Amino acid sequence: MAGTNPKKTTRADELLKTIFQYVVRIANERDVDKLLVNLADMGRDLVTADRCTVWLIDKKTEKIWSKVAHGIDRIEIPLSKGIAGYVAESGEHVVINNAYEDDRFDQQVDKATGYTTRNILALPIEDSQGEIIGVYQAINKMTGNRKFSKKDLEHLLLAASYTGKQLESLALQEEIESTQREIILTLAETGEMRSKETGNHVRRVAQYSRIMAESYGLDQKQIDLLKDASPMHDIGKVGIPDSILLKPGKLSDEERLIMQTHTTLGYNNFKNSERELLKAAAIVAAQHHEKWDGTGYPNGLKGEEIHIFGRLTTIADVFDALICKRVYKDPWPVEKIVNLFIEGRGKEFDPEVVDAFMKIKDEMVKVSIELEDATN
Repeated sequence: MAGTNPKKTTRADELLKTIFQYVVRIANERDVDKLLVNLADMGRDLVTADRCTVWLIDKKTEKIWSKVAHGIDRIEIPLSKGIAGYVAESGEHVVINNAYEDDRFDQQVDKATGYTTRNILALPIEDSQGEIIGVYQAINKMTGNRKFSKKDLEHLLLAASYTGKQLESLALQEEIESTQREIILTLAETGEMRSKETGNHVRRVAQYSRIMAESYGLDQKQIDLLKDASPMHDIGKVGIPDSILLKPGKLSDEERLIMQTHTTLGYNNFKNSERELLKAAAIVAAQHHEKWDGTGYPNGLKGEEIHIFGRLTTIADVFDALICKRVYKDPWPVEKIVNLFIEGRGKEFDPEVVDAFMKIKDEMVKVSIELEDATN
């Protein structure tokens, strides 16, 4: 029986280990910046290069750009320039072991960054239709004779194939989420029009929620999620009878109870969704009338039993209701609104959310002016 080459076995084991580590890390990553960092890191480690860059093609501007490049910031170059541009246009695999002797190499990037490129391995990234959507580029081999080999090309091809699938999946996910955001905003605006509000109310609440979430300290993903979901806070009002929803006078106790069901009606619309955005919409619909001291509705939740999305949307919704003119009231002065929140701190409103509001109240006022209703 022929003996096994220990070097080949070790290399294969290391390769599989590297791939597995990155697949686990990348599998559920939806943030494009983090995804591209991990994809570039994977390529770098697979071919033991000094750095690796994932370039993406922008056909509208006819440029190729990198959102991640090890050691440098975003780079944007014409599609026709450099090795990456050449590969993007030609679809060829390129292995250059003396970059400065190749006329296709653009030395301007090195001059701008102070980096010295010795050798380059670059190949196209394709989607499932075979269309080139980017370029995988490794720079400066760090082991052996410090030159890229055929084996390195095979390893980077493996990374490029996986990268194409991930980028295509991410693009599809973004398209789905963009469609969801558009539908949510349209539905929310339609609901507000039925209750004689304008679409600007939900747009203002979205921006207030974003500003509040930033001040409170949520991470960017949660900030974006709340901004996109908060317009749906009153969507349940589409199920409230006109005789109650549009009643000009004071509601009776019975009518008030029916009006309050708009929270559960909105929640029920989204509660079974597996989509993160619609789950968030369910939360704000259900909880934007809950109060910190437990006296709110529909479930009398108290304190941190109320999701932070609900606590933030409450302030956003109340602020807009007070600062904007309505057929039944004039706008409140900012000082009066501030006093209401201070008096309600620890009662109706989460104390920390009120504190977050106090830091950015001027930004909130600015939004109310920029998105002011045309009828005001």
